Amino acid sequence: MIFVLLNHKKARFNLKRCIMTISLFGLIILSVIPAMFNGSFITTTKTNIVPIVLAQGEDPFPSVANETLTPDQQQARENLLKEQGFTVNVMARNLSAPLNLLYGPDNALWITERVGKDIVRVDPTNGTILSKIPIPNVNQSAGQDGVLGMAFDPDFNSTKNIYVAYTYADNTGGVPDLKTKITRFTFDPSTNNISEPKDLISGLSGSSDHNSGRMTFGPDGKLYYTIGDQGTNQLALACLNNMAQHLPTTQQVAAKNWSTYEGKVLRINPDGSIPKDNPVINGVQSHIYTYGHRNAQGITVGPTGDIYISEHGDNSDDEVNLLVAGGNYGWPYVSGYIDDKAYQYYNWSAAKNCPELKFNDVAPAPAGVTVKNESEFNAPNFVPPIATFYTVEKGFNFTEAAKSCGKMASTCYPTVAPSSLRLYTSDTIPGWENNLLMTTLKGGKIIKMTLEDNGTAIKGKPQELFRSENRYRDIAFSPDGSTVYVITDMAGPVQAIKDGPITPTVTLWTPGALIALKYVGAEGGNSATR
Repeated sequence: MIFVLLNHKKARFNLKRCIMTISLFGLIILSVIPAMFNGSFITTTKTNIVPIVLAQGEDPFPSVANETLTPDQQQARENLLKEQGFTVNVMARNLSAPLNLLYGPDNALWITERVGKDIVRVDPTNGTILSKIPIPNVNQSAGQDGVLGMAFDPDFNSTKNIYVAYTYADNTGGVPDLKTKITRFTFDPSTNNISEPKDLISGLSGSSDHNSGRMTFGPDGKLYYTIGDQGTNQLALACLNNMAQHLPTTQQVAAKNWSTYEGKVLRINPDGSIPKDNPVINGVQSHIYTYGHRNAQGITVGPTGDIYISEHGDNSDDEVNLLVAGGNYGWPYVSGYIDDKAYQYYNWSAAKNCPELKFNDVAPAPAGVTVKNESEFNAPNFVPPIATFYTVEKGFNFTEAAKSCGKMASTCYPTVAPSSLRLYTSDTIPGWENNLLMTTLKGGKIIKMTLEDNGTAIKGKPQELFRSENRYRDIAFSPDGSTVYVITDMAGPVQAIKDGPITPTVTLWTPGALIALKYVGAEGGNSATR
């Protein structure tokens, strides 16, 4: 099996350079662990055991070649088998870097395969692959490019239109350049294929890193799309200027030069044009709805029609944000809140000797790299996050914290790597209605957040669900709210379930899988809302 560190902050590898043969099997089921950085524990309720549903009679935890479980890991697996409230079914395996998961209006699960360059439609009742739909002209060669997010036309049942984002090779300049586009296709149920491609917007930046690429239609009929900062000013791209604070000129918009759209959330008409009521920012109206974003891989519509996103922080301060038209979310000058705590802005790209420098953003900045505190950023339209995972104090020793993670240092940093965000709207699962659910990669858990009535803050402490040694990539719900579907990364590091210092494991329980978690009720209380 091809082993790739996918979307792991500070540890991205080219597909061709990281190959090892491993046999990865297993099953995940729900569990809960203490919050890592707030020092609190969520209480549990003793309930009856609900039998686990096994796909095709499989052993829930078959042995894995060369795998040696610690006593803590073995105990965790045994405990998880006894969890109450949900049955668990591995619906499909061997997906090719599944990225986006939607429950379609046609009552099928739709999954984009980033590396597979297609969309897979799956029967949600039994996991049968209904069809594989190739997306034409996709260019995929690195850790975060390929087929990205998708969204159904709000009137899909009539139009059969679906919108898909993907990277492609732009040859207009004579030399192939990686770009991103959003294309509308028409789905034909009789052939289970797509046709009639129409590009809404093309020429967006594309990268091996931080493409983001998630989208949703708002209640206003506009398409909201997240485009990341392309991974600039860090790691292999440290000498490239971060554009998250840059805004287009009137001339650039007229010329369809979208180079300043990096690190933004776009608001687009269904035909690709600029909505007439989009915000005017710095005297210019464009597709840009908000800016100052790093890598927003989650987007959802809230209970009152507001748009929420989740985005990866740097070494701390993953964020959940409520979008405000024309809002500036601070990146790269601010990560989380303007509090001058652990984050400082290192501008590597400003160093004249940048190519000669060794990138390290947890050590003192070398000569030539400018450093700014968050309090030096002054923007009247700054919008703080409604939640962070996690904010740590000034002087936090990242180097010390990462000692137990070795070369996978960022697995030890105070972040969870949020990969998606969804609103649960049903009343089927007690305590979940109108809650946000956020999948995480390195944290191996799904985080549930209750919104305040006005939607501008999180009520109480977020709750950690379905703890496993899996990298959860995306989440969807059945129309009746009884089943939670999740997809998992096919490879990469996750925090091992164990006592003591954090350590990573790359032996995932169910890599590249579609998993159904069906709520069956709980006598004496719902353990899943712990």
